[in-house]
Amino acid sequence: MKTEAFGHTDKSIPGYGRKREIVWRGLHLWPDRHGRDRWARRSMALLAALVILLVPLIALALYGRARPILAEQSLAELLTSSVWHPLRGAFGFLPFIMGTLWVTAVAMIIAVPPSLLTAVYLTEYASTRVHDVVMPFIDLLAGIPSVVYGVWGMLTVVPFVGDYAAPFLSRYLGFIPLFQSENPTGYGVLAGGLVLAVMTFPVIIAVTGEVLGAVPQGLREASWSLGATCWQTTRRVVLRRALPGVVAAVVLGFSRAFGETMAVLMVVGNVVQVPHSIFDAAYPLTALIANNYGEMMSIPLYDAALLCAALVLMLVVLVFNVISRLVLSRLARQG
Repeated sequence: MKTEAFGHTDKSIPGYGRKREIVWRGLHLWPDRHGRDRWARRSMALLAALVILLVPLIALALYGRARPILAEQSLAELLTSSVWHPLRGAFGFLPFIMGTLWVTAVAMIIAVPPSLLTAVYLTEYASTRVHDVVMPFIDLLAGIPSVVYGVWGMLTVVPFVGDYAAPFLSRYLGFIPLFQSENPTGYGVLAGGLVLAVMTFPVIIAVTGEVLGAVPQGLREASWSLGATCWQTTRRVVLRRALPGVVAAVVLGFSRAFGETMAVLMVVGNVVQVPHSIFDAAYPLTALIANNYGEMMSIPLYDAALLCAALVLMLVVLVFNVISRLVLSRLARQG
């Protein structure tokens, strides 16, 4: 049944849309359900391919802008030279690479043990009520902007390191070069590592907690039925079963720490040198790029050097992720 008003068909009548679809199909302009399924599959495959191509496209763009410096100096020379003097055409990346590795290593050493133990407690020991109260605060840590962490580090962590940690450790452990202090300001590797550790906590805790929670409850009950304690079950059954996921959580935390810029830039001192102590000032690659890109571009090869530093940073993260993926695959096969 149809109603006409000034030559217009009432589209609210039941069956109108279905009739129009049949007409469009008759004209071969409206695909059937199998055709729609094929279009959906191809569209999603195209989107997946675009995501996969992002990494090589970014690398190619950086390489294209870094070619002038690579034409003047070899990559090996750039990576092993410790001289950074742009006005003289010296662009050695070694101090920045070592600064990045020092800060990241200190952060992971501080962050990994308490993060894993916190995840184990919340998953295996804490009651549901405690878990539900604590997890929102951990998630809140993940959402705080990095500049806020940087300001907190300048106001709290740097004075703590300069006034308390450095004098104490250098007094009692100063015979070890790692703890010798010649920097009274507090800005240095340890301050950056402490701030990065706090920023890494929520990533490792959240992922590790999800992995431990995915271990079948039957494995725990079987272990308890044999007389094992809760800690024995956690250490010998749960953690062993969840080991690949725990490694993945640590890798995610490493990636979070390795690529952090703003918070590290504000507390590490930004001095071009190779650190020899956790109290020495450092200058990570990310801080180099953030501090200098867009400035002094009139200096020959300066722009290319900074983009080459970005390419090196990307390649280091990529290589580490590939190695960690291989380790995870091997652990999964052994498990």
